[in-house]
Amino acid sequence: MGEKKIKNVFVEGAIKPVFIGESILKHNSKKNIGAHSIFLGQVRNDKIKEQEVIAIEYTAYKDMAVEIFQEIREDFFKKYPLVCMHIYHSLGRVNAGEISLFVFVSAVHRKAAINACEEIVERIKKEVPIWGKEILGNENFQWKENS
Repeated sequence: MGEKKIKNVFVEGAIKPVFIGESILKHNSKKNIGAHSIFLGQVRNDKIKEQEVIAIEYTAYKDMAVEIFQEIREDFFKKYPLVCMHIYHSLGRVNAGEISLFVFVSAVHRKAAINACEEIVERIKKEVPIWGKEILGNENFQWKENS
């Protein structure tokens, strides 16, 4: 099952809770799954120079990002006994409190799902050409640094 193509990695705007719920629900029929691990990246309202972050505007080098997402997918299906993997990242404006990254990993056993999910998120942060411009309360902005 491991060589499926990532179809729609990018979502315009925030990733809606109903989308996340429907993604989980679609796995009810897969009886070989014993564990799911989910990471949800949410935009924080950090304070920067006395201004609150009200949103992040995400941009990406899409062609390269899709290639790297595919490499990550292939690497993790080789490294772990995964049943499914879904990755979605926002583009455009995502307000504080909304979800901008959704990683959903399924496996027969929990350790594979948990470890793979954590490592996938780290690789995304380090390797995928996605940038976030933090929009401040006064509508000024600064480029976000991944940590």
